[in-house]
Amino acid sequence: GGSPDRESVESGTKKSSISSGGRVQDRKEFLRRFVDSKSLIENLKTWYEELREEPPFDVPFELIDLQKFDYALEGVPFQQLIRMPRAIYDSASGAVEATAYLALEDFLHASVKSLWESFWGQDEPLPFCVSSIYNSNLRFYQAEKAIAKGRVGGLCATAIMLKNPKHPQGKWDDVLQLAILRPDIGNRATVENDYIGALQVLFATFHSITQYAGMSTNSVEDLAADHSSRLQARRIERQLWDSRSNGNGSFRLEQHSASHEIVEVHEESVGLVSEKSINLEVGSVLLLEDSNWQKGYQINEVLTDGEITYYIASPVEDPGKALFLYVGSHPSQLEPAWEDMKLWYQVQRQTKILKIMKQNGLSSKYLPQLSASGRIVHPGQCRRRNGGNCDYSWCGTPILVTTSVGITVADMVRVGQFGKDEAIRCCHDCLSALSAAASAGIRHGDLRPENVIFVTPGVGQPYFVLVGWGHALLEERDRPAINLHFSSTYALQEGKLCSASDAESLVYMLYFSSGGDMPDLDSVEGALQWRETSWSRRLIHQKLGDISTVLKAFADYVDSLCGTPYRMDYDIWLRRLERHIHGKEIETSN
Repeated sequence: GGSPDRESVESGTKKSSISSGGRVQDRKEFLRRFVDSKSLIENLKTWYEELREEPPFDVPFELIDLQKFDYALEGVPFQQLIRMPRAIYDSASGAVEATAYLALEDFLHASVKSLWESFWGQDEPLPFCVSSIYNSNLRFYQAEKAIAKGRVGGLCATAIMLKNPKHPQGKWDDVLQLAILRPDIGNRATVENDYIGALQVLFATFHSITQYAGMSTNSVEDLAADHSSRLQARRIERQLWDSRSNGNGSFRLEQHSASHEIVEVHEESVGLVSEKSINLEVGSVLLLEDSNWQKGYQINEVLTDGEITYYIASPVEDPGKALFLYVGSHPSQLEPAWEDMKLWYQVQRQTKILKIMKQNGLSSKYLPQLSASGRIVHPGQCRRRNGGNCDYSWCGTPILVTTSVGITVADMVRVGQFGKDEAIRCCHDCLSALSAAASAGIRHGDLRPENVIFVTPGVGQPYFVLVGWGHALLEERDRPAINLHFSSTYALQEGKLCSASDAESLVYMLYFSSGGDMPDLDSVEGALQWRETSWSRRLIHQKLGDISTVLKAFADYVDSLCGTPYRMDYDIWLRRLERHIHGKEIETSN
């Protein structure tokens, strides 16, 4: 693409050159001839016949440069797309054609935004926009507006352009890159059966930005240099998963270099199986040590959330008191930088979050309370080899102990105990927990049925507690857990939370737990499509409306806030839910 004129360049932004009026006319004429398939075929017929035995186009990029760029992109976050561009055929319906142009705009916008922020930095706002081109007058329109006016059939191409405050409709001087989606142009680009077409488009976009903005602040070479460490990290994670699966009695799959077959590997060939894996049973007693004291805990019950094992335990000196006890990975199982991440979030990270809550004075009964944390110790002196870890099998393993013990919502649904009253109470109690945490700048980030428990105290009414705070977000760089069924739309698209993200996850949990159809989701794209369809068709509103009008109203409210920067108003919904539960307005602080 060419460079924009000076009047379209915002203050302080770099540019490479000034386009002439003649060049603009050349671009228009080129596009006119290129999209006119009859003219194009007639003019190139002889050329195609001469080059029939050879590829008609040169390879745009050297393979080594593409590989280096591919390595650099490993650390670049791209917005997840609901749809991907597909070539438009003459027989395509209007709906298919509309979707194709929307998808192309989405793809180009996500590409230029992520490349700009990753290579040129996030300090300056994105100076580009994306517009489609109307064939009859070669003017620029947003595909969405053209579709709304019934003019989608007249669109012929899509462009990445420089934002121009003086000409918001767009000028040809501002065109950075032009994309045409046609089945009769180009071919499928593969290397060893791997499709690299999207990678080539991204690399072309990168070069187009370079023509406008100059060399990137973060070079391809610098970002690609981290490839080896990322590759090593994945290898360690895979070895960890294989060893854990083998330790659970499953067989391990391994690819042999001499054969393309996947074969079963016997246990004795797995080198990472730890002899120090912790296998606690009912009746086991652990000695926990923190900086000031030691305390014993006896295991009363072994539980699992489907992924991780945890326990109900009692202090040895107080057998009647029930607590949740979480056990992390033994320090010797992995290199220190590569602990089992699920256990790390459950134990070490959740310990940090609960300590911060305690320091901020958060004492809501709807939040778990930190009872104790530390590491397992044993009687007598530690026996260490060469200054390493103690030979005792569990010594040094991190432990977290929390108050409030109950059955998870997932288990309640499984046994048919999650009815309408429980759904309304659950919504109120979870919002109370989220509101209390939000007052300290903490967001949950992993709200799902396994992370909400139903507590039945000896005195008073049962209530729900929001647990599983290991993925909580404290600052901008933190990332939430990703769950295809329960994560918010913004979390799936951006890897971040907006103000209403936890409330949106709560709505999904109530919907599925109350009998809503749970789809088979195997990709982020599919999850986003399900959300778009369910909200637009009001399937979620209707299901929650079958339970209570207040839950339907709450779903409407969350729907209006999804993805926006507007603050979630917890107080008004806590009051409405309390009036529904108790028939009157009561104190909301606890």
